[in-house]
Amino acid sequence: MVDHSRDSRQKLIVETLEEAFADLMTANPRAFRGKFRKMASDPFAFYRGSACLFYADVTSTEDQWADDRTSRVWIHGDLHAENFGTYMNSDGRLVFDVNDFDEAYVGHFSWDLRRFVASLALIGWQKALPEDTVRSLVGTYLRSYLSQVNHYVGEDDDHDFALHLGNTDGPVHDVLVQARLHSRVTMLDSMTHLEDATRVFTEDASVRRLGRAERRKVEKAFGEYLETIPEDKRYDRDLFYDVRDVVGKAGFGIGSAGLPAYNILVEGYSQSLDNDVVLSMKQANVPAVSRFVDSAAVAKYFENEGHRTVVSQRALQVHTDPLLGWTTVDGTGYVVAEISPYEADLDWDPLTEPDDMTSVVKALGQATAKVHCASDEDSEQSLVTFQTEEAIRTVLEGRRKEFVADLTDFAMEYAGTVRADHALFVDAFREGRIGGVSST
Repeated sequence: MVDHSRDSRQKLIVETLEEAFADLMTANPRAFRGKFRKMASDPFAFYRGSACLFYADVTSTEDQWADDRTSRVWIHGDLHAENFGTYMNSDGRLVFDVNDFDEAYVGHFSWDLRRFVASLALIGWQKALPEDTVRSLVGTYLRSYLSQVNHYVGEDDDHDFALHLGNTDGPVHDVLVQARLHSRVTMLDSMTHLEDATRVFTEDASVRRLGRAERRKVEKAFGEYLETIPEDKRYDRDLFYDVRDVVGKAGFGIGSAGLPAYNILVEGYSQSLDNDVVLSMKQANVPAVSRFVDSAAVAKYFENEGHRTVVSQRALQVHTDPLLGWTTVDGTGYVVAEISPYEADLDWDPLTEPDDMTSVVKALGQATAKVHCASDEDSEQSLVTFQTEEAIRTVLEGRRKEFVADLTDFAMEYAGTVRADHALFVDAFREGRIGGVSST
C-alpha cells in the first residue's frame, strides 16, 4: 500500500527546497550537489541546511506565545546548536556568543527557541542519550534563557553582559582559551605568501584570480562599502583600507553553498606584515523566514539583503565587528566582514557526558537571551522600537512552566520529524527528484 502521508511530506520537502534555492541551484549546481551531499550525511546536517522547511512548518501553525510585540522582534533566524562560537568584539574582548547572522530577520521570538531546542534534541538522539536526559537539557536551556531575560528586565543599563574568559567554565571556557591561542600571523601565513615584501593571496582550489574588469567592479564595491561603516568605528582610511589583493572565493559551509564571494586583503592596523587584515565580501541570501510570512512592511525597510543582514546583526549583537558593512555588486547586496583569527566554533563532538552538556546549554541560553534583548550601540534600526525583554516577560507572565513544557514537547516531536524527513530527502536526492541538482 502506498503511504500517501509519506509521499505528501516528501513532495513538500522537495518543493520547499526547490523554491528556496532555485536561483542558486541554477547558478551553481555543483555547489548545491555538495551542499545536498553534506545534508544527506545525518539528520542534524539536514536540519542545518533546511531552515526553509522548518519555517514552512512553524509558520503554518498557531503560536500561542506570539502577540503584537513578541511576533515582531529581531530574531537570529537559524539558531541551532552549532551556531555559537567566539569572536573578538569591538572593545577588544574575546566573547562567546551566537554567530552567523545570515538568516536574521523580524519574527516570533519563540521561533529562535524552537529551532534551537529541536537541534539540541537531534544532537541528544545522535549521542544516544535517554529521552529524559534530552528533555532535561532542553529545559535547562529554556530556563537559563528566561532567567537572563529577567536580568535584562531588571537591569536597564546592563546591556554589556557577555560570556568571556572571566565568567565561564567547562567547554565554553575551553573554546575561549582556544580562540585566545590563535594568532593573526598564523592565519595570514595559511592564506597568503610574500611577493616583493608584500602579502598576496595564495592560490588553492577554493580561490580564483579575477580578470581586470571584475577586479575593478569589486574594488568599486569595496569603496562603497566603506561608507556603510559607522563613523566612530572607521580606521584611518589612508592606511588601514589600502587594498593589497582580491580573489574570488568558494568553499563555504552548508548554509552558504553557491553564494558568490570575494576575499579582500587590506593593509590593516600598520604597515607591518603581521597586521594585514582579510575581509570577506559575500553575497547575502534571502532569509528563510521571509519566504513564509507577510514581509512587505519589513522588506521595504532594507535596500538589499546585504543591508538587511548588517542592520539585523547590529540589532542582535553587542559591540559588532568594526569592519562589518555592506555593498552591492551588479545590484545585488553583499555583506563585508573581517575573517578573524580569533573565531572558534563550539565543537559538540567531544561532549558526551550530560553534565558537560548541561553547563554548555546554560551558557547558550544566556547567549540567546542576549541577542534578543541587547543590541550594538551603532544599531539605528527603527523596526523594533520596544524593549524585547519586557514584551517577552509580559506574554509569559504566570505561564513560564507551560512555556517550557510546550517547547520541550515540540523539541522532541520535531526532532522525530526531522529524522524522518532526512530519510525522505536522501531518497529524493538519490533518485534525482530535486529539480536543478542531480545526484551525480
